[in-house]
Amino acid sequence: MYSNKMLFSIAGIICTNCMYAQTDNTLRKDSISEVVISENRFQIPFAERNKNIEIITAQDISQMPVKSISEVLAFINGVDVRQRGPFGTQADISIDGGTFEQALILLNGVKISDPQTGHHTMNIPVALDAIERIEVLRGPMARVYGVNALTGAINIVTKSFAKNSLTVHLQGGSSLENKEEGDGSGKYWGGGAQVVAQLGNKDFQNLISLSTNKTNGQRYNSATEDMRLYYQGAYNLNASNSLDWSAGYIDNEFGANGYYAAPGDKESYEIVRTAFAHFSTKHYFGEKFYISPRISNRYNSDDYRYYRNDLSKARSEHKNNALSLELNSRLTTSLGQFGLGLELRDEDVKSNNLGNHTRENFGSYLEYRTELLSKLTLHVGAYSNYNSKYGWEVYPGVDVGYQFIPKWKLNLNVGKSQRIPSFTDLYLKQPANVGNPDLKSEYAWQYETSLQGKIGGTQLEIRYFYRDINDFVDWTKNAGNVTDPTEISKIPYQPLNLGNNKMHGVSASLSRVYVIGFDRSLKYVLGYNYLSPEDLSYQTGIISKYVLESLKHQALLRILYNARNWEFSTGNRWIKRELNKPYFVSDVRLGYTIHHWNIYGDVTNIANASYQESGAVLMPKRWFSFGIRLSL
Repeated sequence: MYSNKMLFSIAGIICTNCMYAQTDNTLRKDSISEVVISENRFQIPFAERNKNIEIITAQDISQMPVKSISEVLAFINGVDVRQRGPFGTQADISIDGGTFEQALILLNGVKISDPQTGHHTMNIPVALDAIERIEVLRGPMARVYGVNALTGAINIVTKSFAKNSLTVHLQGGSSLENKEEGDGSGKYWGGGAQVVAQLGNKDFQNLISLSTNKTNGQRYNSATEDMRLYYQGAYNLNASNSLDWSAGYIDNEFGANGYYAAPGDKESYEIVRTAFAHFSTKHYFGEKFYISPRISNRYNSDDYRYYRNDLSKARSEHKNNALSLELNSRLTTSLGQFGLGLELRDEDVKSNNLGNHTRENFGSYLEYRTELLSKLTLHVGAYSNYNSKYGWEVYPGVDVGYQFIPKWKLNLNVGKSQRIPSFTDLYLKQPANVGNPDLKSEYAWQYETSLQGKIGGTQLEIRYFYRDINDFVDWTKNAGNVTDPTEISKIPYQPLNLGNNKMHGVSASLSRVYVIGFDRSLKYVLGYNYLSPEDLSYQTGIISKYVLESLKHQALLRILYNARNWEFSTGNRWIKRELNKPYFVSDVRLGYTIHHWNIYGDVTNIANASYQESGAVLMPKRWFSFGIRLSL
């Protein structure tokens, strides 16, 4: 890439330099502060945000030593990624020390979280090269997005049409180590391919992406193969009315040794297929009123085979569907902006294990945002939700931003949120995990304050939050006085409401760009996140899944150096979980761009660290890969 192209913000910190995006063989200069955060009804310029929002852009992603959306998210402060395999095979995502069920995932503002289980939340059909940016909204987001945005939301935004283009991207690599005994022969290897095309004109626009990955597995029975297909279209009827739609499909299968029920699931295997579609229209009535109806549907089938070579027993086949109808609107007046709308969501599951169940959510919201007072931004509102199993609930919230001196802003955020148990939480029946149909919903109040500013050329953000979750849900087993590991493994986990879970969190991030002459530049992003639970101790004999994997310390460092056509980047993570030993993972990339070609080499986990992110799954050690990208 050209060195000038890297002068823009990373991780959601405003850069007063410029962002450059390539158009043909020229560079278009834009201000990163003009990036608009879409909350379905309000369109908020990034520079005017008054809550904690971090952004990873397409340019960031193209220069990072990553192969999947999950790996990208691992470099965002406060986001905890617990992978069970490379190449995005399966990953759990949590925010600010919450569980993987408490973060809401969206694609272009459309909810794609899975009602069966949060383990399928990251079934996203979009190729990495088709993503324009990833927005991470930390804190109480229920007022904005409704139920299940308890600790925050992650919105994946695909590329908007700029011109006809085609990108072909191939990559592959190996650990250069032999596979585990009993799982074939040869070296551990993996690779993938992406094709992304943009076709159309200013009135009729199309985005098509196809990606596929395959690996023979870093451990016994951990091979994976997936295919992701996505299409997005838009048509402008006139200056005031437009249509947009999308459809995606995933076919993913993998060996699931140790994924969910170790150590007895050594021979387990899983096949997951996900289909997604949406259609919406947008209508502007002058400059004052905007309305947008939208319909979306997400279907997921999950075939979990506890014994991959014997399908006559311990096989779980789940099919779930989530149909959503939404109406979002915005009214602009001399007093400020009002957002109002409705949402109806129908969720059902048909399963030989969970049974057949249906539930409905009906939500409505009202918001108000104003900048009438000098240097003060106020955003207040409430979301009301009815769930057919858990009844009515209201999520109020307020965001206040005050620019007390130039380039410095103080934010205050307060909000309530709810997480409704998944169908797996309620009804699962397995030898190692048993659901609980009597579970209550989780409710949380969160209070936070953040300071954003600039010292010289360095961007700084400091944040503190306090979250109190009522009826906190954790999967536990009561081993009592049992000391034999074999006997303990026979006791199933079950989810329970365990009272209050109170969490204090502090995070800080620094970012700076150094321009060295005309054709060289250096950029760094440094982040640290510390989580301190008030109540996280259980009685003797209780074994908890949450406590074991709960994040305690997280330190992140990314560096990018550009010199003419060369670029060098490194991503570094130091992670300490509540009851596990800390680990440090460092990845590097060296790339060269000439004309339409970008060629790069990666070394992942360069220090060859041995570590686990989730359960009993050991992550790959040192990994070497090579990639080539053609952009036309």
